[in-house]
Amino acid sequence: MTSGDSIAVTGLGLVTAAGIGTDVTWKGVCDGRSKATRNPMLADLPIDISCTVPDLDPARHVGPRSRLTHDRFIQLAIVAAREAVADSGLDPLTWDGARVGVVIGCGLGGITTFEKQHRRLLEKGPQAVSALLLPMLVPNMVAGHLAMDLGTTGPNFVTASACASGATAIGTAAGLLREGVCDVVLTGGTEANVSPLMVTGFAQMGVLSRRVDDPTAASRPFDAARDGFVIGEGSGVLVLEREADARARRAPVRARLAGYGASADAHHITTPEPEGRSVRRALRDALTQAGVGTDEVRHVNAHGTATRINDAIEARTLRAVFGDGVAVTSTKGVLGHTLGAAGAIEAALTVLAVQHSTVPPTANLEQQDPDLDLDVVSGTARRTKVDVAVSNSFGFGGQNAVLVFTAA
Repeated sequence: MTSGDSIAVTGLGLVTAAGIGTDVTWKGVCDGRSKATRNPMLADLPIDISCTVPDLDPARHVGPRSRLTHDRFIQLAIVAAREAVADSGLDPLTWDGARVGVVIGCGLGGITTFEKQHRRLLEKGPQAVSALLLPMLVPNMVAGHLAMDLGTTGPNFVTASACASGATAIGTAAGLLREGVCDVVLTGGTEANVSPLMVTGFAQMGVLSRRVDDPTAASRPFDAARDGFVIGEGSGVLVLEREADARARRAPVRARLAGYGASADAHHITTPEPEGRSVRRALRDALTQAGVGTDEVRHVNAHGTATRINDAIEARTLRAVFGDGVAVTSTKGVLGHTLGAAGAIEAALTVLAVQHSTVPPTANLEQQDPDLDLDVVSGTARRTKVDVAVSNSFGFGGQNAVLVFTAA
């Protein structure tokens, strides 16, 4: 890779179960305590725990008409994107909007709106259904709203690869910069899927933790007693620029997005391919694009869902690729699994790990599964120099996305 191809991360925005803002999220993740709680909206369901964003007031954080026009997945993204742009030092009032793109990952779209309006149709008839059903429901509207909110008129679209959606978006956004299509791209992911129907669907699949009497102990990636994930919501947005452009305007660079790899298992609708062949290929493609060797990687933010089979396959794959010397964490222990937003939130946390030379602990890792031969960080955050880090994301359908970040 030449210096002209280098991609800089100049802005971050995070809205998660740890709070609204990058600093509060980073602190919450480094504290290593789960944010899962009982959720009254899920009352009477067999599984009624979740990791939801606290204290989001759409009128205050987004705008006075937000409740009427935005589903929650859009609200989360607007708040995260505004923070990311402010963090970058760019000014939407003066930038050339035609050179600014938006690429956001989202797996489900406005599922809460869908459930609410479908209930109205069944109970009150078609005249009770909102005319804004579709603009609040369809996933692409998040990118459209960010364009309207921030005055961007460059390429604008959503990627959907289930739980890899956010990472897919970031990798795709980097391509727009390297190809010279854009000078700036706002990219990341968003999801607001904590609804009775979605939780029931995941519960029926058997992938959610059933520790409902002890919510903060439920999400325990790589632990011997793990029994599934806690569903979450949130958004993560990164501002990407070519590093030469960022340096020219003297913008602080948090880290570099150095590599992206993607692959498909072509194996099963939900179960990962047991040998991890395609994941290994995505990892090696990302490292090749980054121009780094496996021995240079010091940290992996794992997909780490806390399901029995997924953690086992990912652990074997990481061991086969990296061997010893890689500090692994899963931030889903604190924040839950935010599905289409997870890859973006975890990418942002990987950037912070590189920037601050700190690997957050994996919450609830009390007794690591003896079959998972990894150095998983637990207890407290680990201070260690991290020049090269990897963020893994895998989605239903066998869609894999790997990002490599390097120190600026």
